[in-house]
Amino acid sequence: MVKTEGLTKDYKRFRAVDHLSFEVRPGEVYGLLGPNGAGKTTTLRMLATLLVPTGGTATVAGFDIRSQPLEVRRNLGIVNGGMQVYERLTGREVLEFFAGFYGIGGKVFEERLDWVVDLLHMEDAIGKLVKEMSTGMRQKTVIARAILHQPPVLLLDEATAGLDVFARRALLDFVKQYRDLGKTLIYSTHVMSEAEEVCDRVGFLYGGKLVYEGTTAEARMIGAGSLERAFVHKVQGVAA
Repeated sequence: MVKTEGLTKDYKRFRAVDHLSFEVRPGEVYGLLGPNGAGKTTTLRMLATLLVPTGGTATVAGFDIRSQPLEVRRNLGIVNGGMQVYERLTGREVLEFFAGFYGIGGKVFEERLDWVVDLLHMEDAIGKLVKEMSTGMRQKTVIARAILHQPPVLLLDEATAGLDVFARRALLDFVKQYRDLGKTLIYSTHVMSEAEEVCDRVGFLYGGKLVYEGTTAEARMIGAGSLERAFVHKVQGVAA
């Protein structure tokens, strides 16, 4: 569902992503793991067609990010940590507004609205103004906005940043639910405990390069049961 081939992004004298190649299979959660500055966000922004690669390319749901950006966007959802929604609108109004970008209206919108409300257990958020919502309710609204068009691929970039324990738990549970619907997710984070819980496979990103890729279970074996130790071990091996 997602395939990158030599994906590269340069900023003047700095290379943020360096010939990155990996594949994400249908119906799995792929963890793109690394510290701040590793190139995770830049990679996801290129996949979302928000940045143009310096070199290489990628496909999302079979569509090329360079030559078919509109088709990529139609098949993609994205959730960033700290995403905001309009505070003076209700949850329903926010979702109805964004549904318009995908040509979703009328009966189809009502069906999609019922679907996201049920999936995310956000009955209390629909009629409430965003400014009156809890952090968890706001995050659910952000997620609902990202999946209202039922994209086969969902990108989550440090999506738990700034969330309290309840909102964080709701998001992690949602990741597993969305995968169980047959969807494909890329979960970008530096919090290894989250990746251990939700990711089927992981790729370690450091200095813009993929330094390791394998199943979560395989990676934990390298780190004597710890994904964090496995990451440190692989990075130290590259840096040595």
